[in-house]
Amino acid sequence: MSIQTLVVGSMATNCYIVDGIIIDPGDDTEYIVSHITTPPKMIMATHGHFDHILAAYALQLAYNIPFYMHEADAFLLKTMQSSAKHFLHIDVDPPPKLSEIHDLPFIHTPGHTPGSICLYFKKEGVIFTGDTLLGRTDFAYSDKIAHARSVSTIFSLPPETKVYPGHGEVGDTIGLWRTK
Repeated sequence: MSIQTLVVGSMATNCYIVDGIIIDPGDDTEYIVSHITTPPKMIMATHGHFDHILAAYALQLAYNIPFYMHEADAFLLKTMQSSAKHFLHIDVDPPPKLSEIHDLPFIHTPGHTPGSICLYFKKEGVIFTGDTLLGRTDFAYSDKIAHARSVSTIFSLPPETKVYPGHGEVGDTIGLWRTK
């Protein structure tokens, strides 16, 4: 498994390029494109917050590829532009066109958002957690109880599973995250 980590946008979102999958293309389309060595197959968002999907529309158009995200977060696509304007004071592209998730190795981990997911590659021992482990549940649509269950699910994975979060340091294991 080939994993490239790119820190993108003013909110320092971790974008990953993994075997033809672009995960959480937060912002800065040109920077992401400059690191793509083979044509991507799809874009996957771990959740619908604008800082994880701002480059999705442009990438979707540039490569004619589908954009996947859990449908429970589709409502966040409608507020993407206004959220970016409010928090970053910038105008952004329209939201990407959402495709239904098919045959992707994901775990539904609601709490941070209703549609938060983690991409888990069991054989490779890696998980892309988005913001699930970062603990923020203060949004009106967040669910603290569901979040606690989701974190418990992730923490039940093998301790040597390598964690790729939505922000911050990459490479800690589930075992280390359990001690944080």
